[in-house]
Parts: sequence; structure tokens; C-alpha cells
Amino acid sequence: MTTASAHAPVLVTGATGKQGGATARALLAQGIPVRALVRDPGSERARALAELGAQLVTGDLRDRDAVARAVDGVRAVFSVQMPDLADLQGDAEWVCGRNLIDAAAEAGVEQLVHTSVSGAGQHREEPGWAEGRWKAVEHYYETKTALQDRGRDAGFRYWTLLKPGFFMENFLEPGFMFGSDGRRLVTVLKPDTVLKLIAVQDIGHAAAAAFADPERFHGVELELASDELTMTEVAAVLSRASGTELAAPDMTVEEAIAAGMPPVFSVSYDRLNVVGQPASPRYALALGLSVTGFEEWAREHGAALPPARQG
Repeated sequence: MTTASAHAPVLVTGATGKQGGATARALLAQGIPVRALVRDPGSERARALAELGAQLVTGDLRDRDAVARAVDGVRAVFSVQMPDLADLQGDAEWVCGRNLIDAAAEAGVEQLVHTSVSGAGQHREEPGWAEGRWKAVEHYYETKTALQDRGRDAGFRYWTLLKPGFFMENFLEPGFMFGSDGRRLVTVLKPDTVLKLIAVQDIGHAAAAAFADPERFHGVELELASDELTMTEVAAVLSRASGTELAAPDMTVEEAIAAGMPPVFSVSYDRLNVVGQPASPRYALALGLSVTGFEEWAREHGAALPPARQG
């Protein structure tokens, strides 16, 4: 990193979302200047970032000109995109990611930290993939992999890929893991399925560490998890934290959907029963990163768990 670039801001996309928000807060806590790309600077989350010291810039990743303005003068970019859940076979994620990566590379930005998903790029070797068992999530994983490839090959001086596992925050409101009544776990994940759990704040800390030490994190593809527990163990932790006895369900897809599980998750979660995720806390620890155990996370968020909120 040059002396001049060390004082330039880091552009954080998705800054009002989970991963981008965690990254922006971690950077600001370390005194690293942040330029936050937001669609609505008047939103509560955007104003909160501004109060912490972030510079807000208005734009949308689908607008290449707006992205070019956003990357102008930054030293690094935090890149995160999500698929359109209303159009899972569409190209929204690809277009947004391509626009950001290409604009940053063309502007001479030194560093890219891009967040993807655990297992992307290895998915084609998984049991059942060649036979088309996971066809419903093929586009999702192929898009994630294509953006990883584009980031690696774009010519950045430094690049890092973060590949997080199953978000602990999935157990918070709006609580889609708790079904339509909000009082019991509802999922096709089996009791003995091991979840590679990630606390969103740990994604932010990992990204901030990469921005603080680009050379050490250059070329790192981090399969990122904070903890790993079976669904039975997850249910026990949530029971203690919420004060409501919860059991790990053993449901068919039809039963889970009838109890309130969004159908969009049926194949992806059933896949986890068979394939799992390669993410592990040991990889983060080997890099000197701290991780948040699920018990610690659940105690901190217990009051926000759907069963606890309903008394």
C-alpha cells in the first residue's frame, strides 16, 4: 500500500445490510475512512453510519456510471452482492458484481475484498451435483463462482475472498427459521446436520483485518465460520438463550413448508444435509482472527430471538 493510498477511504457496498454494515463499523472503529455506497442516504441505517463517521455516497450497483463515481479516489473496495430472491434465475447479482469489480479495476483501486459463500468453486465436485440433484441452486453457485473468478483475474494489486457459512443472524427476526407461529424451529435441516455458523460481526472483522494488512491477506480464500454445531446442539443453545424449550426438527420438505419454511430454502437446506460446507473456525483462527462462539452470540441476542420476543 502506498503512503498516499493509506489515507484514502475504503468503499463499502451493501453498507446498510448485514455484511457491509458489519464491515463499515469494524473499519470505522479502527479509524479507517469509509465511503459507504447507499441507495437511500436518508434511511435509518444510512444515517447511523454517517453518525459514526462514514461518508455516504448515493448510488446503485446496477448503474455503472454511479459505481464509477463511487470508486473514484478510494484505495480499496468491499464487494458484496445478493441474488434477487424474487428472481433466483435472474442476472441481478452478476450485473452488480461485474459492474463493481470492473469499475474498481479500471479506476486503479489497489485492493478488493469480495464476500461470496462457503463452497463456491468446489460445488461441482459435490455428491449429487453432476446428477442434477441441486439444480435449483446451480445458478446461485455458478454466479458466486463467476464473480470470484472475475475478482481474482481483474488485476487488483491485492485481493481476498471471504466465503462465509450459515449466518447466525438467520435465527433472529424476521425469524424464518421459526416457522409461521414463531415458536418452534422449522426447517428441513436434520438434527445431526452440522452447521458451519458465522456471526456477521466476524465477517466485518475479517474484512477489516484484510484492509489493514493487504499483503498478508493477498490471495487468501477464507472459508469463514465462527462455530460448528449440529442442529440438535443449536436448538439446545437457543433454548438456553431464549428461555423457551426448542427441539431440532426432523421434517420432510412438505411438512416444513406447511409449517412456514419459505420454499426458496428447501433445496439449499436439504443440500446442507448431504454436502455440508467446508467453512471452519480453524481457518480464521490460523490467520489470527477472533471468532464468536454460538453460545456467546445467542446470549447477546437472546432477547431478539422470536420465541423470547413472544414470551
